[in-house]
Amino acid sequence: MRPSTAIAYAARMGTTFNAGDLTIHRIIEQEIPFFDPLTFFPALTPEVLAKNAGWMEQAGALVDGKLVLCIQSYVVRTPHHVVMVDTCVGNDKDRLSRPFWHQQNTTAYMDGLAAHGLRVEDIDYVMCTHLHVDHVGWNTRLLDGRWVPTFPNARYLFSQKEFDYWAAENAKEEIGPIADSVLPIVNAGRADFVASDHVLGDHIRLTPTPGHSPDHFAVLLGRGRDEAVLTGDLIHSPLQARFPEMGMRADYDPKQGSESRRKFLECHCDTGTLVCTGHFPSPSVGTVSRWGDGFRFTPAG
Repeated sequence: MRPSTAIAYAARMGTTFNAGDLTIHRIIEQEIPFFDPLTFFPALTPEVLAKNAGWMEQAGALVDGKLVLCIQSYVVRTPHHVVMVDTCVGNDKDRLSRPFWHQQNTTAYMDGLAAHGLRVEDIDYVMCTHLHVDHVGWNTRLLDGRWVPTFPNARYLFSQKEFDYWAAENAKEEIGPIADSVLPIVNAGRADFVASDHVLGDHIRLTPTPGHSPDHFAVLLGRGRDEAVLTGDLIHSPLQARFPEMGMRADYDPKQGSESRRKFLECHCDTGTLVCTGHFPSPSVGTVSRWGDGFRFTPAG
């Protein structure tokens, strides 16, 4: 599946959802089959994969034996603010270890914003659930050889604990996404450092979901109740809903990640809360229900 084909398919599946008095837009950068599931999920066995391949293929989560992931941001319009959550990979970034993202040059992201009547100047806040490569990239853009904030009017909210960890690691040896997509925001004076239970206005609340990274957070949306929640990388595939203890290869603390994932799924199971996943195949948004010892993700629409 070519990236352009995948993005066109995703658009047909819906990129705008309503939750109470909020509007949620998906901004899709890329959606293709990426990884061998047995590599991506170290604890996954060929036998378990074979037993679950049928429903995963039907859900669009497995194509030609590879996991389909959607690389996307969410833009949340509240009555008071326009908030961007996670910023994908970005253009012009050196990502030698990931050839499919190295020196990317695509209009898909900006086209996605424009399709929803949004300009970069319209974003009031940028939140990064964590500071991995595919969640910080569009924080910055290349202008006259310098990395500058892509969203010039926005305050960028980073977890203090998450930032401190990655800044220390970057000081030992440069980490591309930190050097070109996070530190330039700090140097430009656009960063606000918060705890992972920070509250923004009366519609947005962060909730700690550590494990995939040192201080990963999810984002709860709604006034007075959880109308929707943005998962970030708490969960990558519907297979992890079925088997919450199944960690992925880049987890900072797999045990803690599994505990956070099960707690999150238990919390939102059978509640009707709109669960907006970071990487599930389109439409990426749906609800969670019980499925034996695990959970079933049912796409919206």
